[in-house]
Amino acid sequence: MKPAQKRVLAQFLQVGFRVSQRKACRAIGVWPSTCRYRSQARDQTPLRLRIRELAAARVRYGYRRLHVLLQREGWRVNAKRIFRLYQLEGLSLRLKSRKKRVSAPRVVRPAERPNERWSMDFVSDSLADGRRFRALTLVDNVSKVSPAIEAAPSFAGGRVVVTCSRGPGAAGALARPAADDLGG
Repeated sequence: MKPAQKRVLAQFLQVGFRVSQRKACRAIGVWPSTCRYRSQARDQTPLRLRIRELAAARVRYGYRRLHVLLQREGWRVNAKRIFRLYQLEGLSLRLKSRKKRVSAPRVVRPAERPNERWSMDFVSDSLADGRRFRALTLVDNVSKVSPAIEAAPSFAGGRVVVTCSRGPGAAGALARPAADDLGG
């Protein structure tokens, strides 16, 4: 609880229950000097009113732009004070939240005949001597037959395309592609 709020509470106890300031402070656990304190700060009411007027005229301006406008008008005020008063007046810009776009549901038509849709996957393993290799497997979704399985130490994108482009009845479907097909 802030000291200003404690002062208000002590004042309420003094008036409502007709007790002394000392007893009211003791009841809420506040030092009497906290209740006796009077702020030495200058009155900020004219500045607060001007900030409110500018913010009403220029709705999309934040406190930094309002600070520039106030400086042009001749107000000698720090930007941090403008920010504090801007917040106290409840003028914070409401940042627009990004709207979620509702995407159309993807309707995936199931495959009805063999060789209509394939799935592919990479499998990795290592040899007895520690060398790693990968295997690209293509599987037909309807017949569950694998039209191509290819193993190599690594796969470049071109090699995957060549393997996928070979049809199920192509000659040498499991044979290694020629060096010129791989781009090297």
